[in-house]
Amino acid sequence: MKFRAFTALAVAAAMAVPAAAETRVTYKSAKSSSSYYQMAVQIAEAMQEASDGEISVTVEESQGSVQNVMEVRARGGDYVFTTPPVLVSLAQGGKAMFEGKGDPAFDDIRALFPIPSLTMHFVMSEESGAKTFDDLKGKTILLGKGSFGAKEGEKYLELFGVQDEVNIADVELSNAVPAMQNGQIDGFVTAGSWPAPNVVEAAASTGVHVLSLTDEQIAETKRAKLVIPAGTYAGQDEDIVTTSLPVVAFTTTKMDDDTAYQLTKTYWEQKASMAEAAKWWGGVDEALMENITGQIHPGAVRYYEEAGFTLTDDQK
Repeated sequence: MKFRAFTALAVAAAMAVPAAAETRVTYKSAKSSSSYYQMAVQIAEAMQEASDGEISVTVEESQGSVQNVMEVRARGGDYVFTTPPVLVSLAQGGKAMFEGKGDPAFDDIRALFPIPSLTMHFVMSEESGAKTFDDLKGKTILLGKGSFGAKEGEKYLELFGVQDEVNIADVELSNAVPAMQNGQIDGFVTAGSWPAPNVVEAAASTGVHVLSLTDEQIAETKRAKLVIPAGTYAGQDEDIVTTSLPVVAFTTTKMDDDTAYQLTKTYWEQKASMAEAAKWWGGVDEALMENITGQIHPGAVRYYEEAGFTLTDDQK
């Protein structure tokens, strides 16, 4: 996918970066078929244009967030990667999937900026009549297999007491919309940046209702609350209150302050332009900074303080 060029910061960035040498950055995101890979391409092109070619960002495909964190052990100061902040905390504590795999390099991980969160969607056909989780009883739901959305969806069905009364469809998530159109399923669960392409398609073609969670249900999930504004999807007259897993771009203390500063500055100042090419950037604002639970790179802190962002003591 080819995204539009961004030139607004070309002069300023060129002045901020030494002309004598090109700075190369590797940005490791997700699978090439995912929206997060496309986001990485947008960021790379914005950085290239804003620095007048002085900073070159190469996007690398990844098999997942855990792999991204693990590679910190062998990477240098040019490494940027995306992952949920909770995985950084687990790595630094040697817990869960990082048990027995601890490394001092994990303590050097620092945040740069938040990117669109993994947002939960429980998408029900209008024909199903389902408006709440209790209404899922007796319905056929597609969860998918192995993804964050599938695991999270299964967890919610259990938390809200309907797991044993829901029929789980054996269909790939990529076939969710056709399966809903032909009546094979009543709904599906998906997680990703919003607006989600498969939800857009389902809402436009068959009519859907995306379930909202109560504050009590959100508390049970132990996830961050997220509101998808009314009008995001066809036929959606009210806000959708759901949950999300924050995702952040990280680097390490090996990255020099000037590069971290320029990456962060370009990201925020080009975000509106990137949103013209992909709507998922519209969900990113200063409020997402609270999702950064660890330390921010000193170079990025310099930008945030110049731009008037409010940072916590733990982030500095």
